[in-house]
Amino acid sequence: MEALKGVKILDMTHVQAGPTCSQLLAWMGADVIKFENPQGDATRGQLRDVPNADSLYFTMLNCNKRSITVNMKTAEGKQVFVDLLKKCDIVMENFGPGVLDRFGFTWEKIHEINPRIVMGSIKGFGSTGPYSDFKAYENVAQAMGGAMSTTGVPDGAPFVTGAQIGDTGTGLHLAIGLLAALHQAARTGEGQYVEVAMMDGVMNLCRVKFRDHQRLQRGALSEYSVPTYQGMGDVPRAGNDSGGGQLCNAIHCKPHGANDWLYVVVQEAVWTALANRIGPDVGVPDLANDPRVATIAERRKNQNLVWTLLNKFAEKHTKRELMAILNPLDVPCGPIMSTQDLANDEHVKGRDMWVELDHPQRGKWFNVGMPIKLSASPAVIKRSPTLGEHTEEILKEVLGYDAGTIDKLKGAGAFSAPKKVAA
Repeated sequence: MEALKGVKILDMTHVQAGPTCSQLLAWMGADVIKFENPQGDATRGQLRDVPNADSLYFTMLNCNKRSITVNMKTAEGKQVFVDLLKKCDIVMENFGPGVLDRFGFTWEKIHEINPRIVMGSIKGFGSTGPYSDFKAYENVAQAMGGAMSTTGVPDGAPFVTGAQIGDTGTGLHLAIGLLAALHQAARTGEGQYVEVAMMDGVMNLCRVKFRDHQRLQRGALSEYSVPTYQGMGDVPRAGNDSGGGQLCNAIHCKPHGANDWLYVVVQEAVWTALANRIGPDVGVPDLANDPRVATIAERRKNQNLVWTLLNKFAEKHTKRELMAILNPLDVPCGPIMSTQDLANDEHVKGRDMWVELDHPQRGKWFNVGMPIKLSASPAVIKRSPTLGEHTEEILKEVLGYDAGTIDKLKGAGAFSAPKKVAA
C-alpha cells in the first residue's frame, strides 16, 4: 500500500519549486496530474542535452506524474479544469502574482467549486506585504532570505549555496503544509489555502544564523574563526565554520585536487584522542596537553594552529584514508563528495539515491532517489511523462468523458495551442 494512494493532485506548477513538492508526493503514492498548457512546462526545453527530448531539468523533477495538456484560454479548457478541480484533493500553483486570478480562478472561486480541496501556492515573497509583486528566482530568494549574507569568506563576495534552498527548499516546506491541510480537511470536510513564500523558506533554513544574530547583542561568538564583538549587528561570513558551536573546517588532503578535502569537526570530547594521534606526526608529541590548545577556550582562541596542524597531518593521506584514521577516534568527519563521487558511491547506490531510469525520448538516465524512506510503503521511481502523454487517459479515467465528448473538446481546441493565422 502506498502512503498517499487515493489522493489526487492537480499540479499546475512549473520549473523547480512546485514540481519538487509534487514529485515527492507522487513518490509517496499520490496520483499527480501535471496540468500543462499546450506548450508544456518551460523546463522541458531548457538546458536540453538530447535533441528533441525533454531536458534533465524537467525529467528529474517530474517523475511518477501523469501529463495532461489543456488550453485555459478556451471555454472548453476552463471547463476541463473545473471538472478536474471537483475530482482532486489538492491543487497546486506557482504562477506569478495574479495569473490564476486573471483566468477567473481565485482561491475563493476554487473553494466554492470544491469546498474540500486544499490549494497550495508558492510565491517569491508571499501574497501580502510590500514585496509581494516582486519577481523571485532561486538566487534572489537566497539573497533576500539571509543565506547569501552569511555564506562565503569575510572579505569576499557573498555566495549562493550549491543546494537549491530557495526552490527545492520551498517545495519541501509546501509538501509539509499540504499534508497537514489534507489531514485537517479529512477531519472537517473543509479545505484551505496553503502558501509558502520562497523568502520565508530560506529564512527558516537560516535559523541558526538568526540565533547568532541575537547572541551578538550580548557578546562575541567564540566559536567563530573570524573576529566578532558585542553589538556587531550583522552575523559575519565565516567560511566553513560550524553553526553548532564546535570547531569545524575542511582539511586539504593529497593529491590536493579541487575536491580532495575532508570536513572535520573537532569536538571537545574527542580532542585528546585526536591530538594523541596526530601530534607525533606533526612534531608536537604532547599536543593534547599543549597549553595553546589544551582547553576548548584555548582551541577557539588558537584555532588557526589547530587547522595548520591538521592540514600538515593530512598532507600524507587521501580524504578517504584520513576518514579511515579519524572514524575509529569518533571524530565526526566526511569527505567533500563531488557529483562524480556521489554518482559512483556504493553507499548512495545501496540506499537507492542514484536511480537509473529509461525514457522514450532520451534513453537511459539517472535521477536522485527518494530521500524519505517509508518502511511499509517504499517509493518506486518511475520516469517523467512526455507532454500530454496521459491526456485521454485522464479524461476517461478521472473525468469519465466518453469518446464523443473528447473528440468534441479536441475540435474546440481545448487541449492544443491556437492555430496560427496567416498574416
